[in-house]
Amino acid sequence: MNRASGETVRLVCGGVSHVGRRREANEDCLLVAPEIGLLAVADGMGGHAAGEVASRIVIDTLQESVRETGMDTRESPSGTASPDRLREAIRLANDRIFQSIEGREELRGMGTTVVAALVRDDRLAVGYVGDSRAYLLRDGALTQLTADHSWVQEQVELGLLSPSEAHRHPFRNIVTRALGSRDVIADIREERLRLDDVLLLCSDGLNSMVEDDAIRSILARPTAVRQTAEALVEAANEAGGEDNITVIVARAERAT
Repeated sequence: MNRASGETVRLVCGGVSHVGRRREANEDCLLVAPEIGLLAVADGMGGHAAGEVASRIVIDTLQESVRETGMDTRESPSGTASPDRLREAIRLANDRIFQSIEGREELRGMGTTVVAALVRDDRLAVGYVGDSRAYLLRDGALTQLTADHSWVQEQVELGLLSPSEAHRHPFRNIVTRALGSRDVIADIREERLRLDDVLLLCSDGLNSMVEDDAIRSILARPTAVRQTAEALVEAANEAGGEDNITVIVARAERAT
């Protein structure tokens, strides 16, 4: 496999969002905008449509912010992905959610996770808050690019739970960081993409139902990205579909 080595990479993307088998409403929201190099998944929480409001605010704000700054190359002459740009877009989204909550009792307690990927040339910046995840499949190996902001992840890091115990734990849905609170800061990870890399963004409705080995196996299939995304959602539903399931699959190809 040839390394992209600074050349422009084209993302071929497919996204699917499904309510799952146990929920009445879908509070997830996704953004697939390869023309500006932006992908995002938000998993809303709060009930009574409030989670849906929060996830829509973050997706709309990210798209608006990146579009407004997308042609600004002052930060980098090559126009590569800017971690600061992505972090600022997520901060702005959090401010808007927090402002929406103030004075509106029906929205009090709403929030959302977010995982977003911004690509410029062959450079990838991933920003995240909460337990929505980003994975990278490269040469058949699957790597989790994000670290869950969750109670069970903290227990794993303390050595009190194993990863397999955390995957099944009844408190696995408790997040320790989410948009909708004051002064939330996104974590950022940077990578350099290679040709044929496959990027996955998902809400926890996927990874809480499907083990990483099964996710890797599905991502490795030689199918179109949309079909791959649909297969991942189907696997989560077959495993019980206990939550909303949102999946974005993107393959890095040589730009023509």
